[in-house]
Amino acid sequence: MVYQNDAIKGECVNTEKLTARRLTAEETAELGPQDSVFVPASMDGVSPDCYAPAFLTKPGKSFEGGSFIARTAFGEEVHVLPDNAEEGGIWIADKAGEAIEVLQSAGVLLNLALFVPGGNKESLESLYSAAREAFGAGVVQRWSEEVVEVPDVKVDLYEEPARGRKNANNQNRDRRALDIFPTRVRFLEPSEGWKFVVEPHKEIVDETPTI
Repeated sequence: MVYQNDAIKGECVNTEKLTARRLTAEETAELGPQDSVFVPASMDGVSPDCYAPAFLTKPGKSFEGGSFIARTAFGEEVHVLPDNAEEGGIWIADKAGEAIEVLQSAGVLLNLALFVPGGNKESLESLYSAAREAFGAGVVQRWSEEVVEVPDVKVDLYEEPARGRKNANNQNRDRRALDIFPTRVRFLEPSEGWKFVVEPHKEIVDETPTI
């Protein structure tokens, strides 16, 4: 079940004027994936003068030659050469800059992994009906639906540095989730530079002395 993100069509429809400044390749190289930028919106039916909110796919310093790659808020990957005058370039919000047209989202697309006890059809229909009632029948739609039986076992999920397996008692290992169904693990993503370690669930025994 998802909330539909309608395709944006026409000449810069559903946009907002923002003040931004165009970056050079050197300035772009100093950015990280957490920095919000604006890049040309590479979407069908949209004016080439429109921009989309985006983030670099990796730290700017990691791009050695060639173009910078950014992923827009609409899931599109855009290759940009900031210093190429024939391209739209990469922009960052700046009150001292100039006005640009930035596309706004028509909605929010959510990929949800929903656990329904018993997994019966009536529960799913009730959940769907409640969402449609809350947001509107024309807004909430079934984009895709996958029914996966949840096994009656549980696992513990840990994260550890991606380079080399660390000892289970090493301080570099972080607990991500305990007492979790293995089906849910595949919907999660590890932190950057870390990997998941899945182990059989172990009950936590509190050995704190009591009086």
